[in-house]
Amino acid sequence: MAVEPPTKRKCLGADCDNDAGSLQCPKCLSLDIKDSFFCSQDCFKRNWSTHKSLHKQENSILNRVFPPRVVSKPDPDTGFYNPFPTFNYTGPLRPVYPLSPRRDVPKSIPYPDYADDGIPKYGRSMGRPNKIELLDAKAQNAMRKVCRLAREVLDIAAAALRPGITTDEIDEIVHNACIERNSYPSPLNYNHFPKSVCTSVNEVICHGIPDKRVLLDGDIVNLDVTLYHEGYHGDLNETYYVGDKAKADPDTVRVTETARECLEEAIKLVKPGTLIREFGNVIEKHAKSKGCSVIRTYVGHGINSIFHCPPNIPHYAKNKAIGECKPGMTFTIEPMIALGKYRDVTWPDNWTSTTIDGKKTAQFEHTLLVTETGVEILTARKADSPGGPFVLETEKPETAVESLTAKTEKLETLESSNAEAEITE
Repeated sequence: MAVEPPTKRKCLGADCDNDAGSLQCPKCLSLDIKDSFFCSQDCFKRNWSTHKSLHKQENSILNRVFPPRVVSKPDPDTGFYNPFPTFNYTGPLRPVYPLSPRRDVPKSIPYPDYADDGIPKYGRSMGRPNKIELLDAKAQNAMRKVCRLAREVLDIAAAALRPGITTDEIDEIVHNACIERNSYPSPLNYNHFPKSVCTSVNEVICHGIPDKRVLLDGDIVNLDVTLYHEGYHGDLNETYYVGDKAKADPDTVRVTETARECLEEAIKLVKPGTLIREFGNVIEKHAKSKGCSVIRTYVGHGINSIFHCPPNIPHYAKNKAIGECKPGMTFTIEPMIALGKYRDVTWPDNWTSTTIDGKKTAQFEHTLLVTETGVEILTARKADSPGGPFVLETEKPETAVESLTAKTEKLETLESSNAEAEITE
């Protein structure tokens, strides 16, 4: 029978339409990642800052397949235990295991491609050109629908927050709310993530795994919800105060409201022609003005029929992200803001990322659609959405904020000023 001639390889460079040559990424070769071809050395160097994030993804996927070996003995009264008793935690938070069994999703609900084996087939693959998809009117309407449903689920989960509830109970609420909307909870089994929502408490930057720990009065918790509905993903998150003590602590309020404001400031820039790298400049400027730092390891991302895809959206200043906003693009902006240093440490579960100094961090996220004239916030809050901006009755004096800003800038001067983003969130 006739065989179709092989198609020419395309360069993996963002916004590069050239055919690839024989040049391959040496790091990809060492990791046995195939088809990482570029058209030229210059194109490879120009795309290195975003391309290298895929190396860490490939390594972490293998690590997540295997459970940790070192565990403590379960408490005889509760059966709870710390699975990583010898780990050098950076803050007071500890995991509380065992995790509840994986929750089932009815087969009548459409699954994303990774639901069964945990491995995404698109977006992460080295063989897929790093192109940004522009959605047509039908796809845009599908994104509007799934994002509206995602907002509903987040609001339901947020309404249940209170001191004494466990993050595993929140996971069950999110999971059931997704099922009721004929939707698959996108985090479930994505690269083997074990739960249906990410719950990140206090010093946890992102990717917190729901477990048996109860939320305490004074905590803050980020709920990161994503739904897969009728072939498209909708992604958003917010940080919430748990109890009255959290709202009474000036530093807790400062980092939470700064993160909220950073997202708002970045969204103001979204319109056709805006360079992707510009969002980080306005985010870091605002964070520093409040005496906070910007986490650099994790970035926003394109989202549509694929959970995570181009473009990457760094949140820190002077980044080298490639591309500009065009009508039809859908992506997230999700700045993670810390009270202390911007560097992070990952727990042995290979998911939970915490601040290196154990200080609190907060995050907010929206899925956005670039329109002909500006932006549409697809996951926008509703009038009755729980949470929302909060202002302390007695704000800190301006001089205190200025002092904190100076300390933050001094810390960042002492650290490497050239740290790059390592992985898409």
